[in-house]
Amino acid sequence: MSNFCGKLAKTVFDYSLTAVGTVCISPLLVYIAYRIKKEDPGPVFFAHERIGKDGKPFPCYKFRSMVVNSQEMLEKYLAENSDARAEWERDFKLKDDPRITPIGKVLRRTSLDELPQIFNVLRGEMSLVGPRPVIQEELDKYYGETAKLYATVKPGITGLWQVSGRSDLGYDQRVALDAEYIKHRSFWGDVVILWKTIGVVLMKKGAY
Repeated sequence: MSNFCGKLAKTVFDYSLTAVGTVCISPLLVYIAYRIKKEDPGPVFFAHERIGKDGKPFPCYKFRSMVVNSQEMLEKYLAENSDARAEWERDFKLKDDPRITPIGKVLRRTSLDELPQIFNVLRGEMSLVGPRPVIQEELDKYYGETAKLYATVKPGITGLWQVSGRSDLGYDQRVALDAEYIKHRSFWGDVVILWKTIGVVLMKKGAY
Protein backbone atom coordinates (compact mmCIF):
# COMPACT_ATOMS: atom_id res chain seq x y z
CA MET A 1 0.00 0.00 0.00
CA SER A 2 2.80 2.40 0.89
CA ASN A 3 4.51 1.69 -2.45
CA PHE A 4 1.26 2.49 -4.27
CA CYS A 5 0.87 5.72 -2.30
CA GLY A 6 4.44 6.69 -3.11
CA LYS A 7 3.90 6.14 -6.83
CA LEU A 8 0.62 8.07 -6.72
CA ALA A 9 2.25 10.98 -4.89
CA LYS A 10 5.07 11.09 -7.45
CA THR A 11 2.62 11.04 -10.36
CA VAL A 12 0.45 13.81 -8.90
CA PHE A 13 3.56 15.82 -8.06
CA ASP A 14 4.97 15.41 -11.59
CA TYR A 15 1.81 16.43 -13.41
CA SER A 16 0.73 19.28 -11.12
CA LEU A 17 4.14 20.93 -10.82
CA THR A 18 4.87 20.50 -14.53
CA ALA A 19 1.49 21.91 -15.61
CA VAL A 20 1.85 24.98 -13.41
CA GLY A 21 5.51 25.40 -14.34
CA THR A 22 4.79 25.23 -18.07
CA VAL A 23 2.36 28.15 -17.81
CA CYS A 24 4.81 30.18 -15.72
CA ILE A 25 7.77 29.74 -18.06
CA SER A 26 5.86 30.03 -21.35
CA PRO A 27 7.30 33.52 -22.09
CA LEU A 28 10.82 32.10 -21.66
CA LEU A 29 10.01 29.19 -23.96
CA VAL A 30 8.80 31.59 -26.65
CA TYR A 31 11.89 33.79 -26.32
CA ILE A 32 14.28 30.84 -26.60
CA ALA A 33 12.42 29.56 -29.66
CA TYR A 34 12.77 33.02 -31.26
CA ARG A 35 16.53 33.13 -30.59
CA ILE A 36 17.07 29.65 -32.02
CA LYS A 37 15.20 30.44 -35.24
CA LYS A 38 16.95 33.80 -35.61
CA GLU A 39 20.43 32.34 -35.17
CA ASP A 40 20.15 29.16 -37.24
CA PRO A 41 16.95 28.70 -39.28
CA GLY A 42 15.46 25.28 -38.79
CA PRO A 43 13.46 23.32 -36.22
CA VAL A 44 13.20 24.78 -32.72
CA PHE A 45 12.98 21.40 -31.04
CA PHE A 46 15.17 18.35 -31.34
CA ALA A 47 13.85 14.89 -30.52
CA HIS A 48 16.26 12.04 -29.91
CA GLU A 49 15.23 8.48 -29.10
CA ARG A 50 15.82 7.48 -25.49
CA ILE A 51 14.87 4.35 -23.54
CA GLY A 52 12.12 4.71 -20.95
CA LYS A 53 10.27 2.58 -18.46
CA ASP A 54 9.92 -1.10 -19.40
CA GLY A 55 12.57 -0.60 -22.08
CA LYS A 56 10.22 1.35 -24.35
CA PRO A 57 11.85 3.96 -26.63
CA PHE A 58 10.42 7.48 -26.73
CA PRO A 59 11.32 10.83 -28.36
CA CYS A 60 13.12 12.90 -25.72
CA TYR A 61 12.62 16.60 -26.48
CA LYS A 62 15.18 19.37 -26.20
CA PHE A 63 15.64 22.83 -27.62
CA ARG A 64 17.87 22.50 -30.68
CA SER A 65 21.34 23.66 -29.68
CA MET A 66 23.22 22.50 -32.80
CA VAL A 67 23.37 23.49 -36.43
CA VAL A 68 20.90 21.77 -38.73
CA ASN A 69 23.53 19.60 -40.48
CA SER A 70 24.99 18.44 -37.16
CA GLN A 71 25.34 14.74 -38.06
CA GLU A 72 27.36 15.41 -41.19
CA MET A 73 29.55 17.88 -39.31
CA LEU A 74 30.11 15.37 -36.49
CA GLU A 75 31.19 12.59 -38.85
CA LYS A 76 33.66 14.92 -40.60
CA TYR A 77 35.01 16.29 -37.31
CA LEU A 78 35.54 12.85 -35.76
CA ALA A 79 37.21 11.56 -38.90
CA GLU A 80 39.71 14.42 -38.74
CA ASN A 81 40.31 14.42 -34.95
CA SER A 82 41.37 11.19 -33.26
CA ASP A 83 41.25 12.69 -29.73
CA ALA A 84 37.70 13.88 -30.30
CA ARG A 85 36.72 10.47 -31.69
CA ALA A 86 38.08 8.76 -28.57
CA GLU A 87 36.17 11.22 -26.35
CA TRP A 88 32.96 10.59 -28.29
CA GLU A 89 33.32 6.82 -28.10
CA ARG A 90 33.93 7.07 -24.35
CA ASP A 91 31.30 9.64 -23.32
CA PHE A 92 28.89 10.00 -26.28
CA LYS A 93 29.50 13.77 -26.12
CA LEU A 94 32.23 16.34 -26.73
CA LYS A 95 33.32 19.04 -24.31
CA ASP A 96 34.21 21.37 -27.20
CA ASP A 97 31.56 20.44 -29.74
CA PRO A 98 31.89 22.49 -32.98
CA ARG A 99 28.27 21.78 -33.90
CA ILE A 100 26.83 23.88 -31.07
CA THR A 101 25.43 27.30 -31.99
CA PRO A 102 26.14 30.42 -29.86
CA ILE A 103 22.66 30.35 -28.31
CA GLY A 104 23.06 26.59 -27.97
CA LYS A 105 26.13 27.09 -25.77
CA VAL A 106 24.10 29.32 -23.46
CA LEU A 107 21.24 26.83 -23.35
CA ARG A 108 23.55 23.96 -22.49
CA ARG A 109 25.53 25.83 -19.86
CA THR A 110 22.29 26.80 -18.13
CA SER A 111 20.53 23.48 -18.87
CA LEU A 112 17.70 25.43 -20.51
CA ASP A 113 17.99 23.17 -23.56
CA GLU A 114 16.26 20.47 -21.48
CA LEU A 115 13.15 22.53 -20.70
CA PRO A 116 11.06 20.91 -23.49
CA GLN A 117 11.28 17.64 -21.55
CA ILE A 118 8.39 19.02 -19.53
CA PHE A 119 6.27 17.86 -22.47
CA ASN A 120 7.70 14.35 -22.02
CA VAL A 121 6.53 14.51 -18.40
CA LEU A 122 3.05 15.58 -19.46
CA ARG A 123 3.00 12.72 -21.99
CA GLY A 124 3.84 10.27 -19.22
CA GLU A 125 7.23 9.30 -20.68
CA MET A 126 9.43 10.97 -18.06
CA SER A 127 9.35 12.19 -14.46
CA LEU A 128 10.71 15.39 -13.01
CA VAL A 129 13.27 13.30 -11.09
CA GLY A 130 14.73 9.98 -12.20
CA PRO A 131 17.73 8.31 -13.82
CA ARG A 132 19.28 9.90 -16.89
CA PRO A 133 17.41 9.33 -20.18
CA VAL A 134 19.90 7.28 -22.22
CA ILE A 135 20.08 5.66 -25.64
CA GLN A 136 20.02 1.92 -26.22
CA GLU A 137 23.73 1.88 -27.11
CA GLU A 138 24.60 3.34 -23.70
CA LEU A 139 22.52 0.72 -21.92
CA ASP A 140 24.15 -2.08 -23.88
CA LYS A 141 27.69 -0.76 -23.44
CA TYR A 142 27.76 0.52 -19.85
CA TYR A 143 24.81 -0.63 -17.76
CA GLY A 144 25.12 -4.42 -17.72
CA GLU A 145 22.75 -5.90 -15.11
CA THR A 146 21.80 -2.36 -14.06
CA ALA A 147 19.88 -2.07 -17.34
CA LYS A 148 17.13 -4.27 -15.87
CA LEU A 149 16.91 -1.95 -12.86
CA TYR A 150 16.87 1.09 -15.14
CA ALA A 151 13.80 -0.25 -16.96
CA THR A 152 11.72 -0.28 -13.76
CA VAL A 153 11.27 3.51 -13.60
CA LYS A 154 10.79 6.53 -15.83
CA PRO A 155 13.88 8.61 -16.62
CA GLY A 156 13.93 12.12 -15.19
CA ILE A 157 14.59 15.69 -16.29
CA THR A 158 16.90 15.92 -13.30
CA GLY A 159 18.29 13.32 -10.94
CA LEU A 160 21.03 12.26 -8.60
CA TRP A 161 23.74 12.52 -11.27
CA GLN A 162 22.81 16.14 -12.09
CA VAL A 163 23.34 17.23 -8.50
CA SER A 164 26.53 15.15 -8.15
CA GLY A 165 28.72 16.51 -10.93
CA ARG A 166 26.90 15.89 -14.22
CA SER A 167 29.28 15.67 -17.18
CA ASP A 168 32.33 15.93 -14.92
CA LEU A 169 31.60 12.37 -13.75
CA GLY A 170 32.93 9.23 -15.37
CA TYR A 171 30.45 6.82 -16.91
CA ASP A 172 30.83 4.21 -14.19
CA GLN A 173 29.92 6.90 -11.64
CA ARG A 174 26.86 7.92 -13.65
CA VAL A 175 25.59 4.34 -13.80
CA ALA A 176 26.24 3.88 -10.07
CA LEU A 177 24.27 7.04 -9.26
CA ASP A 178 21.36 5.93 -11.44
CA ALA A 179 21.30 2.59 -9.61
CA GLU A 180 21.54 4.29 -6.20
CA TYR A 181 18.63 6.58 -7.01
CA ILE A 182 16.38 3.76 -8.23
CA LYS A 183 17.10 1.56 -5.20
CA HIS A 184 16.53 4.29 -2.61
CA ARG A 185 14.07 6.64 -4.35
CA SER A 186 11.40 8.38 -2.30
CA PHE A 187 9.03 11.31 -2.66
CA TRP A 188 10.97 13.49 -0.24
CA GLY A 189 14.23 12.43 -1.85
CA ASP A 190 12.87 13.77 -5.14
CA VAL A 191 12.00 17.08 -3.47
CA VAL A 192 15.56 17.38 -2.16
CA ILE A 193 17.03 16.63 -5.60
CA LEU A 194 14.79 19.25 -7.24
CA TRP A 195 15.91 21.83 -4.67
CA LYS A 196 19.59 20.99 -5.20
CA THR A 197 19.10 21.15 -8.98
CA ILE A 198 18.29 24.85 -8.73
CA GLY A 199 21.70 25.53 -7.17
CA VAL A 200 23.53 23.33 -9.68
CA VAL A 201 21.87 25.09 -12.63
CA LEU A 202 22.63 28.55 -11.24
CA MET A 203 26.28 27.57 -10.72
CA LYS A 204 26.40 25.95 -14.19
CA LYS A 205 28.39 23.10 -12.65
CA GLY A 206 29.33 20.19 -14.89
CA ALA A 207 27.17 21.35 -17.81
CA TYR A 208 28.45 21.43 -21.38
